[in-house]
Amino acid sequence: MTIKYLVIRFGSIGDLVLTTPIIRLLKTRRPHAEIHLVTKKKFADVLAPNPHIYKIHVLEDSLIHLIKELRHEHFDFVLDLHRNFRSWLVKMALGEKTFAFYKLRFAKWLLVNFKVDILPDNLHVVDRYMGVLSDLHVKNDKQGLDFFTPRETTLPAEVEKYFEGKNFVALILSARHATKKMPTEKIVELCNKINSPVALLGSEKEREEGNFIAEKCLNVYNTCGHLNIYQSAILIDKSKVVISPESDLMQVAAARKKDVVSVWGNTVPKFGKYPYYAGKNSKIVEVENLKCRPCSRKGFQKCPKGHFDCMMQQDYAGMAMYVNSLLTKEV
Repeated sequence: MTIKYLVIRFGSIGDLVLTTPIIRLLKTRRPHAEIHLVTKKKFADVLAPNPHIYKIHVLEDSLIHLIKELRHEHFDFVLDLHRNFRSWLVKMALGEKTFAFYKLRFAKWLLVNFKVDILPDNLHVVDRYMGVLSDLHVKNDKQGLDFFTPRETTLPAEVEKYFEGKNFVALILSARHATKKMPTEKIVELCNKINSPVALLGSEKEREEGNFIAEKCLNVYNTCGHLNIYQSAILIDKSKVVISPESDLMQVAAARKKDVVSVWGNTVPKFGKYPYYAGKNSKIVEVENLKCRPCSRKGFQKCPKGHFDCMMQQDYAGMAMYVNSLLTKEV
């Protein structure tokens, strides 16, 4: 009889990428099991090429409709990697044996509001997910994240031609909140100190910003709004090093095992979403001992204090120096 697992994660692209070690480990433990994933419709395509997933169920407008669909599957185990009211409703409706991870909400609240730090050191959210698997006798294989692309994925011809044979840096502009993003003027400063071509990656929302940066810098190519998520992953593959704020594409870069220079603004790596098992030369960059940081678990559209010191005071010259050292480093 086939064992069927349901993994629940309604979050963003990056959050879905962070579920992939759990999915892989379940499949490795029981190769003939069916691993089902439930997520929001707008994110469903992100993990569609993942060979470990048997079926993806999507939440559209009706949670009731979704629950009816899931009941027909008769799951043996339900793993809740989201842990909110909606995922709780799904679990209760299915009535199967369920597992849920601990989100450390109170510890994060203390750090944000009172700067009292009781968070465990360097405990990544994926490692907290692993606690969900302990009763299933599944252990971490320490292979990091997965991100698969369809075989037919190719870059636009002009992008392929521009970067062909070049040692270049992929710099990610996008992030879900403005207080996670590097300021435009600081990106210009950074790009002008990097001794190689720079590919700017982001969504349609960053297209205008990318054009501005490209106009102010030599050897910068703006791909924002021109590539889908799979094409962005292919371009990241071809790069020598990736610079990124906390973002969905940062998790993709980690999954592709690239060296990632992650730049942290209003949030902190201790929240558990730093690049997981990325390249060995990956580096976390942050302004330490800033009294107002972290100011949120997620982010804001603008700095609550008005100064944005968590990004403005970053050592961009030192960042460029480190990136330049990686550009000349032999693999």
